[in-house]
Amino acid sequence: MTGALRGYIRIIDGFNYRVGRIMMYGIFVMMAILLYSSASKIMGTPSLWTLEMAQFAMVAYYMIGGPYSIQMGSNVRMDLLYAEWSTRTKAWVDAITVLALIFYLGVLLYGGLASFAYSLGHFGGSPIAFFSELFHAFFTGGTEAAGEVLGFIERTASPWRPVVWPVKFLMCIGVFLMLLQAIAEFFRDILRLTGDAA
Repeated sequence: MTGALRGYIRIIDGFNYRVGRIMMYGIFVMMAILLYSSASKIMGTPSLWTLEMAQFAMVAYYMIGGPYSIQMGSNVRMDLLYAEWSTRTKAWVDAITVLALIFYLGVLLYGGLASFAYSLGHFGGSPIAFFSELFHAFFTGGTEAAGEVLGFIERTASPWRPVVWPVKFLMCIGVFLMLLQAIAEFFRDILRLTGDAA
Protein backbone atom coordinates (compact mmCIF):
# COMPACT_ATOMS: atom_id res chain seq x y z
CA MET A 1 0.00 0.00 0.00
CA THR A 2 2.70 2.49 0.96
CA GLY A 3 4.59 1.59 -2.22
CA ALA A 4 1.56 2.51 -4.36
CA LEU A 5 1.11 5.80 -2.48
CA ARG A 6 4.80 6.62 -2.86
CA GLY A 7 4.66 5.75 -6.57
CA TYR A 8 1.65 8.02 -7.14
CA ILE A 9 3.32 10.87 -5.23
CA ARG A 10 6.56 10.44 -7.19
CA ILE A 11 4.82 10.42 -10.60
CA ILE A 12 2.50 13.38 -9.90
CA ASP A 13 5.22 15.42 -8.18
CA GLY A 14 7.63 14.79 -11.06
CA PHE A 15 5.11 15.68 -13.75
CA ASN A 16 3.79 18.82 -12.02
CA TYR A 17 7.34 19.92 -11.17
CA ARG A 18 8.36 19.79 -14.83
CA VAL A 19 5.18 21.49 -16.04
CA GLY A 20 5.52 24.16 -13.34
CA ARG A 21 9.14 24.89 -14.24
CA ILE A 22 8.13 25.37 -17.88
CA MET A 23 5.16 27.56 -16.94
CA MET A 24 7.44 29.82 -14.91
CA TYR A 25 8.55 31.29 -18.23
CA GLY A 26 4.94 32.17 -19.08
CA ILE A 27 5.44 35.47 -17.27
CA PHE A 28 7.89 36.45 -20.01
CA VAL A 29 5.32 35.60 -22.69
CA MET A 30 2.82 37.84 -20.95
CA MET A 31 5.40 40.62 -20.58
CA ALA A 32 6.28 40.37 -24.27
CA ILE A 33 2.62 40.66 -25.26
CA LEU A 34 2.13 43.72 -23.05
CA LEU A 35 5.38 45.27 -24.28
CA TYR A 36 4.22 44.80 -27.86
CA SER A 37 0.88 46.35 -26.90
CA SER A 38 2.62 49.43 -25.49
CA ALA A 39 4.94 49.73 -28.48
CA SER A 40 2.08 49.44 -30.97
CA LYS A 41 0.19 52.22 -29.16
CA ILE A 42 3.24 54.48 -29.22
CA MET A 43 3.67 53.87 -32.96
CA GLY A 44 0.06 54.84 -33.58
CA THR A 45 -1.21 51.41 -34.66
CA PRO A 46 -2.69 49.85 -31.51
CA SER A 47 -3.45 46.15 -31.71
CA LEU A 48 -6.87 44.79 -30.83
CA TRP A 49 -5.64 41.41 -29.67
CA THR A 50 -2.88 42.19 -27.17
CA LEU A 51 -4.76 42.88 -23.92
CA GLU A 52 -7.06 39.90 -24.33
CA MET A 53 -4.16 37.66 -25.29
CA ALA A 54 -2.28 38.83 -22.18
CA GLN A 55 -5.32 37.85 -20.09
CA PHE A 56 -5.37 34.41 -21.73
CA ALA A 57 -1.63 34.03 -21.06
CA MET A 58 -2.20 35.00 -17.42
CA VAL A 59 -4.92 32.35 -17.07
CA ALA A 60 -2.58 29.69 -18.50
CA TYR A 61 0.30 30.87 -16.28
CA TYR A 62 -1.84 30.85 -13.14
CA MET A 63 -3.88 27.69 -13.71
CA ILE A 64 -1.20 25.41 -15.15
CA GLY A 65 1.36 26.68 -12.61
CA GLY A 66 -1.02 26.13 -9.67
CA PRO A 67 -0.08 22.49 -8.99
CA TYR A 68 3.60 23.47 -8.81
CA SER A 69 2.68 26.13 -6.26
CA ILE A 70 0.83 23.57 -4.14
CA GLN A 71 3.79 21.18 -4.39
CA MET A 72 6.30 23.82 -3.31
CA GLY A 73 4.09 24.94 -0.41
CA SER A 74 4.07 28.51 -1.71
CA ASN A 75 0.33 28.86 -1.31
CA VAL A 76 -0.96 31.15 1.43
CA ARG A 77 -1.02 29.46 4.83
CA MET A 78 -1.97 30.83 8.25
CA ASP A 79 1.09 30.09 10.41
CA LEU A 80 -0.13 31.72 13.62
CA LEU A 81 -0.76 28.36 15.32
CA TYR A 82 0.45 25.93 12.67
CA ALA A 83 4.17 26.64 13.13
CA GLU A 84 4.08 25.54 16.79
CA TRP A 85 2.30 22.20 16.20
CA SER A 86 4.00 18.81 16.11
CA THR A 87 4.59 17.06 12.78
CA ARG A 88 1.77 14.62 13.53
CA THR A 89 -0.74 17.39 14.33
CA LYS A 90 0.27 19.25 11.18
CA ALA A 91 -0.29 16.06 9.17
CA TRP A 92 -3.78 15.61 10.67
CA VAL A 93 -4.79 19.22 9.97
CA ASP A 94 -3.26 19.11 6.48
CA ALA A 95 -5.10 15.86 5.67
CA ILE A 96 -8.45 17.35 6.72
CA THR A 97 -7.92 20.62 4.85
CA VAL A 98 -6.66 18.80 1.74
CA LEU A 99 -9.84 16.70 1.74
CA ALA A 100 -11.81 19.96 1.65
CA LEU A 101 -9.56 21.16 -1.19
CA ILE A 102 -10.11 17.92 -3.12
CA PHE A 103 -13.88 18.34 -2.81
CA TYR A 104 -13.65 21.98 -3.93
CA LEU A 105 -11.44 21.10 -6.91
CA GLY A 106 -13.82 18.29 -7.91
CA VAL A 107 -16.75 20.73 -7.97
CA LEU A 108 -14.60 23.31 -9.77
CA LEU A 109 -13.55 20.74 -12.38
CA TYR A 110 -17.16 19.78 -13.07
CA GLY A 111 -18.08 23.46 -13.41
CA GLY A 112 -15.07 24.01 -15.68
CA LEU A 113 -16.12 21.10 -17.88
CA ALA A 114 -19.65 22.54 -18.07
CA SER A 115 -18.22 25.93 -19.06
CA PHE A 116 -15.92 24.27 -21.62
CA ALA A 117 -18.88 22.37 -23.08
CA TYR A 118 -20.86 25.63 -23.22
CA SER A 119 -18.03 27.27 -25.17
CA LEU A 120 -18.34 24.44 -27.71
CA GLY A 121 -22.07 24.98 -28.15
CA HIS A 122 -23.56 22.63 -25.55
CA PHE A 123 -26.24 24.59 -23.69
CA GLY A 124 -27.84 22.04 -21.40
CA GLY A 125 -27.56 18.64 -19.79
CA SER A 126 -24.48 16.88 -18.53
CA PRO A 127 -21.11 18.03 -19.90
CA ILE A 128 -19.79 14.47 -19.42
CA ALA A 129 -22.51 13.13 -21.74
CA PHE A 130 -21.69 15.87 -24.27
CA PHE A 131 -17.98 15.04 -24.30
CA SER A 132 -18.60 11.29 -24.55
CA GLU A 133 -20.93 11.95 -27.50
CA LEU A 134 -18.32 14.27 -29.07
CA PHE A 135 -15.51 11.70 -28.69
CA HIS A 136 -17.70 8.90 -29.98
CA ALA A 137 -18.66 10.97 -33.03
CA PHE A 138 -15.03 11.89 -33.67
CA PHE A 139 -13.66 8.34 -33.40
CA THR A 140 -16.46 6.74 -35.43
CA GLY A 141 -17.15 9.42 -38.03
CA GLY A 142 -14.16 11.75 -38.01
CA THR A 143 -14.12 15.53 -37.85
CA GLU A 144 -17.31 15.99 -39.87
CA ALA A 145 -19.34 13.86 -37.44
CA ALA A 146 -17.77 15.69 -34.48
CA GLY A 147 -18.61 19.01 -36.14
CA GLU A 148 -22.27 18.04 -36.18
CA VAL A 149 -22.22 17.50 -32.40
CA LEU A 150 -20.69 20.94 -31.83
CA GLY A 151 -23.01 23.92 -31.63
CA PHE A 152 -22.42 27.65 -31.74
CA ILE A 153 -18.80 28.26 -30.73
CA GLU A 154 -18.54 30.92 -28.01
CA ARG A 155 -16.51 34.06 -28.70
CA THR A 156 -15.69 37.07 -26.55
CA ALA A 157 -17.60 40.32 -26.99
CA SER A 158 -14.47 42.31 -27.83
CA PRO A 159 -13.71 43.71 -31.32
CA TRP A 160 -11.08 40.95 -31.78
CA ARG A 161 -13.68 38.22 -30.99
CA PRO A 162 -11.43 35.20 -30.32
CA VAL A 163 -12.93 31.81 -29.54
CA VAL A 164 -12.99 31.07 -25.82
CA TRP A 165 -12.72 27.27 -25.73
CA PRO A 166 -8.89 27.07 -25.71
CA VAL A 167 -8.57 29.08 -22.51
CA LYS A 168 -11.44 27.14 -20.89
CA PHE A 169 -9.71 23.91 -21.90
CA LEU A 170 -6.48 25.11 -20.24
CA MET A 171 -8.44 25.99 -17.12
CA CYS A 172 -9.84 22.44 -16.97
CA ILE A 173 -6.35 20.99 -17.43
CA GLY A 174 -5.01 23.22 -14.65
CA VAL A 175 -7.79 22.28 -12.22
CA PHE A 176 -7.32 18.59 -13.06
CA LEU A 177 -3.57 18.81 -12.38
CA MET A 178 -4.27 20.66 -9.11
CA LEU A 179 -6.69 17.88 -8.15
CA LEU A 180 -4.02 15.24 -8.83
CA GLN A 181 -1.50 17.26 -6.78
CA ALA A 182 -3.98 17.67 -3.91
CA ILE A 183 -4.50 13.89 -3.86
CA ALA A 184 -0.70 13.47 -3.76
CA GLU A 185 -0.55 15.88 -0.81
CA PHE A 186 -3.27 13.85 0.96
CA PHE A 187 -1.30 10.64 0.40
CA ARG A 188 1.82 12.39 1.70
CA ASP A 189 -0.09 13.31 4.88
CA ILE A 190 -1.28 9.70 5.28
CA LEU A 191 2.31 8.47 5.01
CA ARG A 192 3.39 11.09 7.55
CA LEU A 193 0.66 9.95 9.96
CA THR A 194 1.71 6.32 9.65
CA GLY A 195 5.32 7.30 10.35
CA ASP A 196 6.36 6.65 6.75
CA ALA A 197 7.31 10.19 5.67
CA ALA A 198 7.28 10.68 1.88
